Amino acid sequence: MTILPITLCAAAAAAAVNIWLSIRCGMVRTAKKISIGDGGDMDLIARMRAQANFVENTPIVLVLIAAVELARTGNPYLMGVAAVFMLGRVGHGIGMDGGPLGFLRGVGTLTTMLTQLGLGVWAVSIALDM
Repeated sequence: MTILPITLCAAAAAAAVNIWLSIRCGMVRTAKKISIGDGGDMDLIARMRAQANFVENTPIVLVLIAAVELARTGNPYLMGVAAVFMLGRVGHGIGMDGGPLGFLRGVGTLTTMLTQLGLGVWAVSIALDM
């Protein structure tokens, strides 16, 4: 049986970030008494999009992490890539609130794109035995 510790840790971190993003949506829902939908509230819309964006991007990153880990077990850089991705996603979530930390949205977006690009290139280089 192959155990993928980096993938498992990345998936656990993703679950924690998703729960955190969910709680942030719930906090706005509770404060503004919005049970269904977004009520046209821009704060709630921003938080919902932060979570949706996380859900849109994280599966492909986890698949790429698992594929690279299967091919190159024990690579210390892979855990770093996973950690940077998760930190970027937290930054994106915080940045979606705007204000003085709004720049983190762009940082998180760039981190996500670079992570996907890097993992994709890494996966192709493994496949082509480079």
